[in-house]
Amino acid sequence: MFCQTTPLGSSCLDMWREKNDRLVRQAKVAQNSSLTLRRQQLAQDALEGLGGLLHSLQGLPAAVPVLHLELTVTCNFIILRASLAQGFTEDQAQVIQRGLERVLETQEQLGPRLEQGLKELWDSVLHTSSLLPELLPALHRLAGLQAALWLSTDRLGDLALLLETLNGSQSGASEDLLLLLKTWSLPAEELDAPLTLQDAQGLKDVLLTAFAYRQGLQELITGNLDRALSSLHEVASGLCPRPLLVQVYTALGSCHRKMGNPQRALLYLVAALKEGSAWGPPLLEASRLYQQLGDTTAELESLELLVEALNVPCNSKAPQFLIEVELLLPPPDPASPLHCGTQSQAKHVLASRCLQTGRVEDAAEHYLDLLALLLDSSEPRFSLPRSHPGPCMPELFLEAAVALIQAGRAQDALTLCEELLSHTSSLLPKMFRLWEDARKGTKELPYCPLWVSATHLLQGQAWVQLGAQKMAVSEFSRCLELLFRAIPEDKVQGAASNCEQECKSDMALQQLRAAALISRGLEWVASGQDTKALQDFLLAVQMCPGNRDTYFHLLQTLRRLDRRDEATALWRRLEAQTKGPQEGAIWSLPLYLESYLSWIRPSDREALLEEFQTSLLESCDL
Repeated sequence: MFCQTTPLGSSCLDMWREKNDRLVRQAKVAQNSSLTLRRQQLAQDALEGLGGLLHSLQGLPAAVPVLHLELTVTCNFIILRASLAQGFTEDQAQVIQRGLERVLETQEQLGPRLEQGLKELWDSVLHTSSLLPELLPALHRLAGLQAALWLSTDRLGDLALLLETLNGSQSGASEDLLLLLKTWSLPAEELDAPLTLQDAQGLKDVLLTAFAYRQGLQELITGNLDRALSSLHEVASGLCPRPLLVQVYTALGSCHRKMGNPQRALLYLVAALKEGSAWGPPLLEASRLYQQLGDTTAELESLELLVEALNVPCNSKAPQFLIEVELLLPPPDPASPLHCGTQSQAKHVLASRCLQTGRVEDAAEHYLDLLALLLDSSEPRFSLPRSHPGPCMPELFLEAAVALIQAGRAQDALTLCEELLSHTSSLLPKMFRLWEDARKGTKELPYCPLWVSATHLLQGQAWVQLGAQKMAVSEFSRCLELLFRAIPEDKVQGAASNCEQECKSDMALQQLRAAALISRGLEWVASGQDTKALQDFLLAVQMCPGNRDTYFHLLQTLRRLDRRDEATALWRRLEAQTKGPQEGAIWSLPLYLESYLSWIRPSDREALLEEFQTSLLESCDL
């Protein structure tokens, strides 16, 4: 840009300022436009204009009379660029750095400072600004953008030091970022200053809200509920945008639920639902609250509404060409109570809760809907479990088969099991080698033997329901054959790893073996073959000593076979276990296996022990 007057003359300065003001007004027109393409084009043109103006200003030697305008243009350029990109980038940090260097150039202090980082540059510039008070408003705006960039990239230590310097303190004593943000004192803006897209006060408000929200959510995840409440109340009482307010109220509801205040939790969740259309998080949290209260009907209704809500496309609002709170928030954390996942994940929560609460007909329908949804949307992967939340596809098939059997739809369960076997059986010949690799730590622990064996177990139970005893025994035997053949007994002996995942797998294997042996033993009992049943129950006790159900089935069989001494010894052992402290399960089992084990559990174990004691005393009296 060329001026007829000197580079620092009022003519040039007025022209540069006029261009800045015109481009800011253009961006604000774009912000209010309802036409997406026009809005985008106007904003992009304004961004290019601001970039060109900044390039022209920085092409001249740095001079104090022009620097206030130059820093204002720098801020407008960064704000518009970050809002259009919906995030900060490294080149924006470089724009900030160049602005700081220009300030130092006016004081001829730049030479040895070129190698300094942004933090050191800020120290130098803010020290210099005491000599140039007219630059303070623009520098505080630029500092607000620096703070936003550092907050979005989790450089909280640098942010704290910057705020201390802005507040005139170098003690480093305060670690409370929220307090530092609150006490950040902003210089007054001149009435005739160049136009800005966002002033320092607006940036400060955004920073306060974003940091308080981030802090509150982190405290909620880590269980520091009192501190979480304090931070979240800070957000709710500030200039919080409505979409974020839904999440804040949901988080407050989660806090109060965990603190044992269900009524207050419910009030916040109702407020969250009234605030906007982002109903997913509050509905999921409501289902947790009702589950905690034991209101199964309300819990399942909330989950059904959640599935429907996640099916509605989310209308994302157009960006405001400002630094907004959402711009400074991290991506959704799966550990966060506000993460409601996808529609299929919500559908699985609904189906599994129906199964767990005994609403088996509903569970069966929900599982079939879920499988249809997954199979239609993408190619299902029959592979090892990943780190994503929820079960993998084979486990969904097994859960669905359990629900169908429990709902009395054995034939449908058999069809589903055959579908699963068609995808997994071909992998079995490779299992022994995979187990060896897993023992050496070279591969993930394979789950295919569990899935295939469990599928045959469920097929056996479906045949039991259909009255086909021979087919049922055959399937139970096939399950056991696969478990003993594909998985070596000593697979963990001498292994270097004892990770949680491997221990969970071992527990599932033990319980699966016990389930198959008990199931086959019960079929022998039904056909009057108690001797064969005794063999299976004895083997189940040996294979899975932690499964108390096997002892009760064994006790009943010993009684029927009139093996009184063995039955008495086993009864005394069970009596001692009942009176002593009960050992809880160390690892949770897959839902399909938990459900199956509940089917083969003796209905009233305590009554059985009392009945045996009575018969024992009677025989002693004789």
